Formats: sequence, C-alpha cells, structure tokens
Amino acid sequence: MLEGLKVLDLTTVVFGPYCTQILADFGADVIKVEAPGGDMFRYAAKAPNTPGMGPGHMALNRGKKSLELDLKQDEARERLRELAAEADVFIHNIRREPIERLGFGYEAVKALREDTIYVHCVGFGSNGPYAGLHAYDDVIQAASGTTSLLPRVDGNPAPRFFPSLIADKVSGLHAAYATMAAVIHRMRTGEGQFVEVPMLEAFTSFMMKEHLGGLTFDPAVGDACYARQVDPHRQPFPTKDGHVAIVPYRPGHFLKVIALLGNEEFGKDERFADPTGILRHSGECYDRIGELSAGFTTEEILRLLRDNAIPAMPAHDVADVIHDEHLQAAGFFRQSEHPTEGTINQMREPSRFSGWEQSFDRPAPLVGEHNDGGGFG
Repeated sequence: MLEGLKVLDLTTVVFGPYCTQILADFGADVIKVEAPGGDMFRYAAKAPNTPGMGPGHMALNRGKKSLELDLKQDEARERLRELAAEADVFIHNIRREPIERLGFGYEAVKALREDTIYVHCVGFGSNGPYAGLHAYDDVIQAASGTTSLLPRVDGNPAPRFFPSLIADKVSGLHAAYATMAAVIHRMRTGEGQFVEVPMLEAFTSFMMKEHLGGLTFDPAVGDACYARQVDPHRQPFPTKDGHVAIVPYRPGHFLKVIALLGNEEFGKDERFADPTGILRHSGECYDRIGELSAGFTTEEILRLLRDNAIPAMPAHDVADVIHDEHLQAAGFFRQSEHPTEGTINQMREPSRFSGWEQSFDRPAPLVGEHNDGGGFG
C-alpha cells in the first residue's frame, strides 16, 4: 500500500526502527543507514549463526535495506546527501546538535528536497526544559509515572518497570502514524514538513488516557488512575492446572460468575442488592471467584464461562503464545527461510485488508548488505 514511498532511516534500537518496520511492512522502500558495525540492537540477544542478526533485529528491520556508512567521512556524507535528495521521508533519532553538525538538520535536508518529510524521533519535546536529554525506555517509564502503577496494585512501594519496551514501542506507533499523516498532507498540498515525535509526550498520552482519572477535572474529583486497573484483586484466577483471566466487566457478571462456579447464595447478601453495592464490594467478589476457580480445571472454567458469554482466557506463559491455536489458525506467526539465518518465526502485520496482502519476501538485512548499489529501487 505504501509502494513507491522512499524512506531514509537513520534510527536505532527500537523506537524509530519499529516505526520504519511498519512502513516497510506496508511496502515502503526503506534504507536503514547504519554506523560501522551496525545498529547496537542487532547485538541485544544471541544470534544463532551471524553476529548482528539477533532476534530484535530480525523483528524490527525486516523489509529494509542496510547501508553501512561512517558519517564522519566526507564520502559517506555525500552518499547520504544523494539519498536524501531522493527520499520522501528522512527519519532519525539523533539529537539535534549532532545531526546538525553532520550537516543533516531539517533545513539542510530541505535544501536537498523541498517537499521532504523530516521526522525527528526524540526523547523529550523541543519546547520543554528536558529538550535534548538522552532518553531510553526505562527513563520514559519513570518520567511518565508508569513505574508507580505496580506499587498501587500490590502495595510494594518500590517503583518498578513493566517488563517490556513499552514506551519505545508505543512511541514507534505514534511515529508511524505521524509519518503517514504527513505523507497524506503532502499528497493533498504538495508540502513537506518537519515532524517531531517525543517519547515522553507520546507515552504519557498513551498511559494517561485512563490514568488521568479524577485529575481530568479542575478541581479534581478523585485520584489519578482508573480504579479498576489498579485494583489488587483483579488478577488471573487459580485453577487446578494453571490460571485463567475472567472479566466480569458488568456488575451483574460478578454474581453470575460466582453462581456458575457453585455459590449462588453469595449473591443474595444485601450488600450486592444493586450495581453500586456490587462495585463497592468488587474486591470480595474477586476473592470469592478465586476461591471457587481453584476447584476447576482451566478447560472446565473456559467452557462454562464461554457458554454463558462471560469473557475468559487462559493465562499463557509468554513462551507458549507462539503455539496458541487462534494465532496459528489466523496465520499470525509465519515461518520463512532467511538466506543466512535459516528458519525463522515472524509475526505478520496484525491488521487485515481486503485489498492488500503482506509480503514476507524481504528479510532483515545483514550489516551493509546493500552497500554495493544500495539505493532506492
């Protein structure tokens, strides 16, 4: 769908590469410009055959070409200028001062192509006091208040990270749709532009959609956070052979689930006479569900609840998700043969389109694989 869109990608690690991987998945021609030795994230986990072909690189850089350039050298900078003159999109996550010293600030790239779309992936917006500071996922999780969420759930006061590069990936999604919005704008007006995508602002927006909570109003009508999300009782429930997630989302569902699990009398207590009472005592309801669920196998609970239109799913171990029957049937995980790394498992673009099918015939590149004649085409 983005065939013909030329993207010059100087990003590294996860934030920017996730954005450009999405563009490449949709058909854009993406050249990944790498410093000597390649993007450091190539080496973040073990590669079975070729150094620098680790799992993170395989997931985030498929569909791209790799051009290895030492931008400290005049010849390399000249090559980059040639490519910038051809590119529809110039995207990087280098801080403003260093990229301008190299000669590739916005005005310099715009002079090479008037209608360039110049996307700068930064840690913090340029109009605030944190502008120019270094940023990684951990820093953004801390600054956005995300490290305070688990303490609100379990009472352990120590701030903690979510075990995911969630800030990087959310920011990459923001960068992808901001880039595509700028492309549409240029199609309508002929105008290119400078686009800044700051991690702190992008991730704070994402997290605060529900967690701004009572602070939405001035004066505040309550605490920050969506109470349901930080309820310590709302956790996967134990079964005889594992755990299961049950979502009694509507107030009446709490008592229905408890009755289905064999304790109909529980719901006759006057505390649960109306929806307000049920919500007020939801912690007790969650606890009772957990006590009852332990007497069933996971499969028994799933069958019982699904027959009664109550949302429920087994709590998979992350290593088992690749074998999930739905994801397998939907073709979400795909095996393909990489020219140097052998058989690899990949994930398809999750959205489905009636007029487009994703191609898997452009594997993640070796460092500098396209240096000889590595341009757009």
